[in-house]
Amino acid sequence: MGFDTEKYRARWGMILGEAPLFAGQKTKWTGAAMKRREDPALLKGAGHYVDDLSPPGCLVMDFFRSPEPSGRILSIDKADALAVEGVVAVLGAADLPLKGSSAVNMLIKGARQRPFDVLAGDVVTALGQPVVAVVAQNRAAALDGAEALLVEIEPGETLDSAPHPTAHHASGDAGAALDSAAVRVEAALNHARLAPMALEPRAALADWDGQTLTLHLSTQTPFRAREDLARILGLPLAQVRVIAPDVGGAFGGKASIYPEEVALAFAAHQLGRAVKWTATRSDDLMAATHGRGAETRAEIGLDAAGLITAFRAELTFSLGSWTPYSAYAPARNAARILPGPYRCGPVDIHLATRFENRAPMGIYRGAGRPEAVMLTERLIDKAALAAGIDPLDLRRRNILRSGDFPYASPTGELLDQSNPAALLDRLEREADYAALRARQARRRAEGEVVGIGLALYIEPCGQGWETARLRLCADGSFAAQTGASAQGQGRETAFAQIAADVLCVAPECVQVGEGDTAALSNGLGALASRSTAIGGSAMLRAARRFLDQACARLADLQGLARDDILPGEGGLLVGNRLLGWPEIACLPGFADLAVEETYTAPREAWASGAVLAEVSVDPDTGVPLVERIIWVDDAGRVINPMLLKGQMMGGLAQGLGHVFMERIAYDDDGQLLTGSLMDYAVPRAGDMPRDLHLHSEPTLSGANDLGAKGVGEAGCIGVPPALVNAVQDALSPFTRQDLHLPLTSENIWRAMHPAKEESR
Repeated sequence: MGFDTEKYRARWGMILGEAPLFAGQKTKWTGAAMKRREDPALLKGAGHYVDDLSPPGCLVMDFFRSPEPSGRILSIDKADALAVEGVVAVLGAADLPLKGSSAVNMLIKGARQRPFDVLAGDVVTALGQPVVAVVAQNRAAALDGAEALLVEIEPGETLDSAPHPTAHHASGDAGAALDSAAVRVEAALNHARLAPMALEPRAALADWDGQTLTLHLSTQTPFRAREDLARILGLPLAQVRVIAPDVGGAFGGKASIYPEEVALAFAAHQLGRAVKWTATRSDDLMAATHGRGAETRAEIGLDAAGLITAFRAELTFSLGSWTPYSAYAPARNAARILPGPYRCGPVDIHLATRFENRAPMGIYRGAGRPEAVMLTERLIDKAALAAGIDPLDLRRRNILRSGDFPYASPTGELLDQSNPAALLDRLEREADYAALRARQARRRAEGEVVGIGLALYIEPCGQGWETARLRLCADGSFAAQTGASAQGQGRETAFAQIAADVLCVAPECVQVGEGDTAALSNGLGALASRSTAIGGSAMLRAARRFLDQACARLADLQGLARDDILPGEGGLLVGNRLLGWPEIACLPGFADLAVEETYTAPREAWASGAVLAEVSVDPDTGVPLVERIIWVDDAGRVINPMLLKGQMMGGLAQGLGHVFMERIAYDDDGQLLTGSLMDYAVPRAGDMPRDLHLHSEPTLSGANDLGAKGVGEAGCIGVPPALVNAVQDALSPFTRQDLHLPLTSENIWRAMHPAKEESR
């Protein structure tokens, strides 16, 4: 019997977050700030990561990586490597008779794809590309074996790096509208390549027992990894199992399968032995996916009343040397969310992509949204300055109103429920905006270099499907399983709260598992700020259907009508008698009571928010100081405010890194200059703003059962443009030029002292 949502609501008056399930229910867990149940084990060092796993007789794999960014392989001599004590096997491309290739999500029609080579065959296309795999009895022998290889590579260009037109969104004649505009401004922003700096590098352990290939993998997408491995290795899907144990961060960098993981799985299958590989930090900086790296340019026009009359943009995204599964997500997102939460006249948006002999580009926290939002928000600030209108006022004149949603955007997107006006109003109140501007004027008059930056954003977060399973255990507790994997988000805590509310039990009675492909028929994983909205809705439906089936089964046992069984605190009510779940679990027919639900959202959720940043700059050194950030976020229904705050602060920290310090750098010969944390800067605790205010101003999403929206990526989307606008505002007495990222103290100082630069 299918679950009747309307009947459920009518009988028991329960919609998450609005009312208790029944009059006597003591506690509502949804919306409660519960501590993360995942933390105690991790804080005690009792977590289980891939590198902690070492089964008896486990072999170790390492790689000879290309020392050239491009070139042709002339020869590979394995003899000295095979002679190293402890080396078991040395594998080149010719030794891997593979059946298929890694999947690419072709989000853009007609886009080009380049699946990876597991090991380089005739050519190398990127620095650090795996060329030869060495399997040995221990890590030292594997490293020695890789060092002993003699590989001759003739350097040379192997990829066409010219930009390739990829997508185009247009409505009306943007050129004509720009030509007739009262105010016309343009902005250009280049984004550095960034590394998804997870605490745990990539790692994998593969084992073949003659029947099943089991891969323990530090991944965001275990089910997708299983499908890729089965296809590439030519194995039936049922013979491949992927387990993601504790995963120490991902940020998009563990969303796709990598060549090293396929080589490892092949070796384990061929040798019949467990084989493990753990990347070094340098391996990840050199050969894992990078993010950002886009070149963006746009212009807008205003009429005499300060209304946007046209928007035109050109976006160029690097794809690197091969296309991971979500290679086109950043480019597609950037193009489709323009012009953001603003009304405007005609739009003309051109998107191009290009390959290059460097590490592959993948999704990185925000995935194209930060690039688009920063471009739009720079244009708004520049237009406000040119028109003599306060930046907050100009945004208010042009924003979409709550009654406009759901809103069909100029790029063909349907934007979810939002209220940008309420976000700006709340931000203005929390900042005491008028007083803040007055204080800025006084500080400037006293010689300080200080700026205020604003940003308003709306971002897609949550579409597609996800699975959940719920089972009654013999002791009356519940075992839940989700296809939405976890890398530190607090998924187990939040999903237990969702199920507990429906079942009228404490969250401690619900144990949530994830990350094992053997536990569910299918799943999708943790991507695109979708897991709470989509995975949580799947858990909600699974819990509702379980409760409905339990009531029906108990009614049959008791010889009662279905409507005579009602939920009660910790069990089910039969008349005036409460049967607790431990008692119910012992009844005939309940030992096998379990449901699995696949939930598909009817459309995509869109989150939004508004940010204000106050930044000062040391005039002698160019060192920026983030004095204050005020952030009002709309993440829809909030399951756990504590988890919400943690996600906001984590995204904010990465946003700081994006703006002020992080950059993958290569020299003119394509050699990596930022191959370790001695050279690649990441934010530290001292870089966080001195004064941080986080606020929630939610509107419920109409795109999923929970009414939830994403928040995991919001800090990387809304905070960076506010910071950039604040720095550019601070520098406005010195220069009006657009600065490219990152805004290091050197770049800021040079912009403040153009005369000194010209004399150098």
